[in-house]
Amino acid sequence: IQMLRGAKKREVLQLLRRAPEEMLPFLVEAAVAAQSVASLAALSDFLDFNKEPKLLLEKFLYAAAFSPRPSGELLHLVLAKLDGKQLAPELHETGTVALGTLVGKLCQQKLCGLQEVERGVETILGGLRGAKEESEVVIYLLALGNARLPRTIPTLLGHAEEGPAAVATAAISALRRFPAQHISGEVKGAMRRILHQKKRSYSQPCRLAAAELLLEKEPLPMDVINILLATQEMETEMAAFLLLKVQSDLHAAHHPARKIMKEILREPRINNYHFFSKAGVSSSFSGPLTVTQDLLSTFGLDLLFLEGGFLRRSISEFSLLSRGQQLHAAQVTIEAQGMESMLGENVLEGEEEPELMAGMSAIFFDVQLRPITFFQGYTDLMSKVLLSSGEPTSVVKGNLLLMDHHQMIPLQSGLQVAIKLQGGLGLDISAGLDLSIWEQELKTSISTRGSLAIDFQAELDAPFLQATLRSQTEVETSIHFNTMLRFSGSPVLMCLQLSKEQVPYR
Repeated sequence: IQMLRGAKKREVLQLLRRAPEEMLPFLVEAAVAAQSVASLAALSDFLDFNKEPKLLLEKFLYAAAFSPRPSGELLHLVLAKLDGKQLAPELHETGTVALGTLVGKLCQQKLCGLQEVERGVETILGGLRGAKEESEVVIYLLALGNARLPRTIPTLLGHAEEGPAAVATAAISALRRFPAQHISGEVKGAMRRILHQKKRSYSQPCRLAAAELLLEKEPLPMDVINILLATQEMETEMAAFLLLKVQSDLHAAHHPARKIMKEILREPRINNYHFFSKAGVSSSFSGPLTVTQDLLSTFGLDLLFLEGGFLRRSISEFSLLSRGQQLHAAQVTIEAQGMESMLGENVLEGEEEPELMAGMSAIFFDVQLRPITFFQGYTDLMSKVLLSSGEPTSVVKGNLLLMDHHQMIPLQSGLQVAIKLQGGLGLDISAGLDLSIWEQELKTSISTRGSLAIDFQAELDAPFLQATLRSQTEVETSIHFNTMLRFSGSPVLMCLQLSKEQVPYR
């Protein structure tokens, strides 16, 4: 990055054109991170969205999305590359979620008035209005969740209340990404109608998402009480999940609803064994990994089962909280639907028969990535089972610039010190789902490998004195989360394993 920032367009272009194939993705990521006029112009000439390999173009789009302080020029480049092109579906989806992220980050920098930002917002909203397929609508809603623009909340609310199951759930998920100050009484009213099914019947994931939003965003005592009372009328698994969610939040010192819940649970009519002794196997857990004066890192695990014991959804999440701000460092969701018919179960009352499907979505450093589908439909499932290579599916793999800071500090002596701080992250997240019809087993695996490099330099440069202080830090870590579910007998047997390798620190 330091080298590219001092290079001319011709030099950057020459470097990209002559680079070995295996080095090219790394150089594209570095050129995006450099964000100099020359490097962006070179990328504009080099990247051809009609010719280049899909993997390289996805690297470019994700590198742009993860940029810590993107410029209007970077957004302009992304818009130019996406505009009017007939792209592969995966590339179009990646481009859409990246566009939402860039728009959101520029608005956080108080650059919402830029012409490129307006174009980006109109591209997403125009695409949403013209989308015909359900999967297309979901992608545009996820892009709005990445952008987090208050003016798009009415659009998200409309899809949350009126859309089909997958669309409604995606819209509520996008609303959950907004800070609490933007979750108005109107939004909470819509969530209450969805949770308590006042307008029509809503799917189980949709109702749960609405309940979680009400519990997360400056909850009102009335909402907490109503959610607890509503569990008495819910299906066993959904009720068990929500009750454990409330208990988990109660034990989390940082949770905004903790004080309210403690007050409510002083009431013996609610806080008693009969009320909290739901027999379901669904669970919700959250606990601290690291606690310091300035930082709290937590690990959370949500498991939602069907009434017959099949895993409907698992969410593993790593969050960072510092000085009142929360960052989703990593959140991976694996979801399966339509398994009821395979297991001979009846669909829940009020729910439409869902299509057989399993997939995964991930949020990394507050950026929602493109969802991945493992299989869709019975024919696709059987072909995947018979032809499965056993190889995990890559969610995201690449190198990101996380920190990029330059500051001049005047000293009392009149001299100046130049401070430079850069931090880069190499990341590889993959996930796998293995379903054996004959053994009646379901295995899921999520592997996260990362290496962080931080370069710090302080330089004092005066006519009579020159001094430099430099430090370099490197950390590597690897976390694996595996589940195995055996549903051949009753009760269903499940094994969970979370393993962390040794962390080398240099």
